[in-house]
Amino acid sequence: MTKWLISLIWYRSMSKYPNLLIKFNLLTKFILILIASNLEADEYYRAMVDAKPSKIPSRVALNWSDNPTTSVSVTWRTSTEIETAYAEIAIADASANFTTWRTQVTAKTEKWSQNTYSKSVNPKSVSAHFHSVTFSDLKPDTLYAYRVGSEKIWSAWYQFRTAKTNSNSFSFIYFGDAQNNLLSLWSRVIRASILDAPQANFLLHAGDLVDSANNDSDWEEWFQAGSWIHAQLPIIATPGNHEYKTDSTGKRNLSTLWRPHFTLPQNGPEGLEETVYFVDYQGARIISLNSNQDLVKQANWLDNVLTKNPNNWSFLTFHHPVYSASKGRDNKDLRELWKPIIDKHQVDLVLTGHDHSYGRGNNIGNGVNVRDEKNGTVYVVSVSGPKQYQLREDRWMARAAENTQLYQVINVNGDVLNYRAMTATGEIYDEFDLIKQKGLPNKLVEKATIDGIERRSTTTLDKKEKDAKVY
Repeated sequence: MTKWLISLIWYRSMSKYPNLLIKFNLLTKFILILIASNLEADEYYRAMVDAKPSKIPSRVALNWSDNPTTSVSVTWRTSTEIETAYAEIAIADASANFTTWRTQVTAKTEKWSQNTYSKSVNPKSVSAHFHSVTFSDLKPDTLYAYRVGSEKIWSAWYQFRTAKTNSNSFSFIYFGDAQNNLLSLWSRVIRASILDAPQANFLLHAGDLVDSANNDSDWEEWFQAGSWIHAQLPIIATPGNHEYKTDSTGKRNLSTLWRPHFTLPQNGPEGLEETVYFVDYQGARIISLNSNQDLVKQANWLDNVLTKNPNNWSFLTFHHPVYSASKGRDNKDLRELWKPIIDKHQVDLVLTGHDHSYGRGNNIGNGVNVRDEKNGTVYVVSVSGPKQYQLREDRWMARAAENTQLYQVINVNGDVLNYRAMTATGEIYDEFDLIKQKGLPNKLVEKATIDGIERRSTTTLDKKEKDAKVY
């Protein structure tokens, strides 16, 4: 696509400028443009991005790596021309004069490089600098503004609020797999979610943020799709199988872009830092597990973290479901290792992805057709991107969907949790309340009005042409 456009411009330029010297100069410029071009996703059904780093800060991401009441971490990317970078922070105020009260922190900078920049250009070495800062000694429940940059090249000012010190109401947005066609079709989901829940305190991604682990243009699409949202709402992310790439020896390795992009807690088992971790937020312990590797190592760690949980609520997120929603999928080893621990501690919610469909149900007994509400855990499988699979027939789900892009808004207020699964077009598809009962399992109260028509491939919009590509 890019080459065709450049050729067309070249042809028209030659017709307009017959002078040989002008022709030569123009040809040189167009060759340089072609060589330097990093435009990606040059396909009709995808949105175009340019993943080449520049001096201008990009891919700004907010995370918690420590205590959310007094600290926050920010990560961003530039070209390697920027060797020293900074982040500045101040308590936000309605007056723009808050900027004069800013404090500057020097960033930690690391170089990232790889030999193949993307899928569609010739192999070559490409590099970028990733910068990170952790702001510490912040005041609880305080609105701050920050920006990132270097010398005279700066980002916009972004705002965030530190957590309260005690248990308090909060909300967050949960996304299943984004993965494919991120800028073109996932963008509408994350943007709709913020319009729906503008007071959300953080975002939770249950893996497969991208399709190809080390494809930089996939990550560019992901960041452009969310834009400023990633910079203002802290991200809790767990890796999916698509955040792993198999090397020449057959070993699967975490994306070389995972840790550069995020500054996540390092309180997990050794060797699994920033993929296995927990965050305590206003009365809830949110735990990320890595369902791609070292399941046994994580089991003992999880039992210990849940045993020592001082919070009223406990949420788990990992990529591969305990019980799959789609055909031909089963994660038996994971289920046998982790479900007894989930049962033992009566975890409230388990939020997963991987199956490219939607399923929500209570804790399951010995078979997928048996309901067991003894422990009260609610399991969810969801998908936010355009890639969709068919549902399984042996049902464990109280509510299910296929061929549907969704996001979930979860509100916690004291002993009551409200859960809403929303379609990309703004309709409530699933809703329930989860109510704490002292000495008893949680009480689940269904709230969604079921119209009797489940969203299946046969009841939803089909492609205009059978072979048309969506992702």
